[in-house]
Amino acid sequence: MKKIQLVGLSLVLALSYQCKEAKKETKEEAVKEIEETIEVVEEVEVITFKMESKSGSNVEGEVTFTEKDGMISMSALLSGLTEGEHAIHIHEKADCSSDDGKSTGGHWNPTHEPHGKWGNPEGYHKGDIGNFTADADGNAEVIHSTDEWCIGCEDEAKNIVGKAVIVHQGVDDFTSQPSGAAGARVSCTGIIQ
Repeated sequence: MKKIQLVGLSLVLALSYQCKEAKKETKEEAVKEIEETIEVVEEVEVITFKMESKSGSNVEGEVTFTEKDGMISMSALLSGLTEGEHAIHIHEKADCSSDDGKSTGGHWNPTHEPHGKWGNPEGYHKGDIGNFTADADGNAEVIHSTDEWCIGCEDEAKNIVGKAVIVHQGVDDFTSQPSGAAGARVSCTGIIQ
């Protein structure tokens, strides 16, 4: 009888050990799977800035840049505009100190191209975002996405940090050199990190 109890006890211990080993392997596999999933998640960088009025205007707003998977998405929410079309550009310096916004310099043009409409095969500045339309209440939303910009990377032909976003009173004609004859700079923000 003692032999049967001893054999039974041995079987219980053996099965118990096998169950613990199986649970340990399952737990280790689960941890490994979670770690692999975390590695797949791309880093997303988001920077947001307030736009300030310039040239005696009341134009304000907020601009957000989001970088994910090598793409930058820009979203600008603006208010205080006159109804109709306006131009928006990235300028070369994050300096909005002057009342007219001219302290930002000219359009950001690290590749030394002629001014033009974004994507024009004959050339365009990296800061040539384009035109947008404000509604009857003076509000507008501007959305722009590109892989030609980055936030804080080492490629100076793509890095938007240290530049400025400028909203113009008028429309960019996409042909006048060097900046599209878009008129006064009515709102500004520096892109800093």
